[in-house]
Amino acid sequence: MAASWPEAALHALLLIFAVSLFLALSRLPRRALSGLRRRSQSSAQSRRHFLQGAQLLSRARSSSSSSSLLRSAISEADLAISLDPRDAAPHILKALALDLQGHRLPALRSLDAALSPPAVKSLADREKGDALFKRAEIHLAINRRRRFDHALADLVEAVRLSEDNAKAFALLGECYEQKGLEVEARSAFEAALRIDDSLNSAKEALKRLSKSKDGVLSN
Repeated sequence: MAASWPEAALHALLLIFAVSLFLALSRLPRRALSGLRRRSQSSAQSRRHFLQGAQLLSRARSSSSSSSLLRSAISEADLAISLDPRDAAPHILKALALDLQGHRLPALRSLDAALSPPAVKSLADREKGDALFKRAEIHLAINRRRRFDHALADLVEAVRLSEDNAKAFALLGECYEQKGLEVEARSAFEAALRIDDSLNSAKEALKRLSKSKDGVLSN
């Protein structure tokens, strides 16, 4: 493993995903981007652009006028990609900024690039699992019906690679529930709560499944 970035850079990366809605949606930014700091193949210049983009993304998330900051973050990600296209980190950074802008299809393309050869080889299993989870979220947000199978496949792989991602298990449970696979759905929701017993979406889902089962038995 290559040497870590300076302490200040690491601290900045960790701060990026410490707040607001995005952290609630996914652990991908905090874990994957902070973990991706160690890429030995990336040039120092590419890492500087990546770090600058990450800092801009952090500022955008806490700013009331985030549009220009997000555009700048995307520009920095593009510069990092041009210098080191084999590193998944700037592709993921770009996807996160695009998603915050509401540009989900371009964000999806950036995640596709991060999860395709050769960039995907730079991801550890847990990082890849978190990226798959985020891609599944975007698939479902774009068009739940048409992209459902893509999201389900990503989530199955995501929980295999990232076994402590409670939100991935919960979203997988929702997909199983929609397919009418109640046993699989219950198992996924229970796994989510074993990881994070405060996850309300999984709690409510299990209550819903229990009521459904009780209704069938009473009939």
